[in-house]
Amino acid sequence: MYNQFWKRAFDFISAGIALIVFSPVMLVVAILIKLESRGPVFFVQQRMGQNNQLFAIYKFRSMRTDTPNVATDLLQDPASYITKTGRFLRKSSLDELPQLINVVKGEMSVVGPRPALYNQYSLIEKRNDRKINDIKPGLTGYAQVSGRDSISDDEKVRLDEHYLQQMSFSFDIKIIFITIFKVFKASDIKA
Repeated sequence: MYNQFWKRAFDFISAGIALIVFSPVMLVVAILIKLESRGPVFFVQQRMGQNNQLFAIYKFRSMRTDTPNVATDLLQDPASYITKTGRFLRKSSLDELPQLINVVKGEMSVVGPRPALYNQYSLIEKRNDRKINDIKPGLTGYAQVSGRDSISDDEKVRLDEHYLQQMSFSFDIKIIFITIFKVFKASDIKA
């Protein structure tokens, strides 16, 4: 049975191992970010967590420090805000690696619905209506591997609800493998 205890144990162990394995890559990424532009290495942003509790999500900074604090798809010209290093980080999904810290801390799960920005009110409301925000958000998720940036909020909610209903260890493993495949293909990503 895949209860919250086993899911949390899997999250903690797998994220801890991944942090150790990817620490050299994370160090190189941090150096590249600092060499290219002023400002912090990490981008910290408020996201909606389990039970509608806000938490600070960690990412490698991929945009200029003067970028408005909104979802990338809401920017007038998103490409003009993304740094050269940031473009590579987003295409390779390396900008997401610091979220392993969120998983170890228990704020996120390896697999779950991607956490909404604190100001994505419509998406949050739709998820609340379907009890999707009752579970921890994920580093990756079923909606993420089914279209990521190329699907609507309604489609994300439908896929997140499917995940909620079918949540299991085998489904999580399937989503992780699809994620790895998609990261190597760099598919469904709008830089």
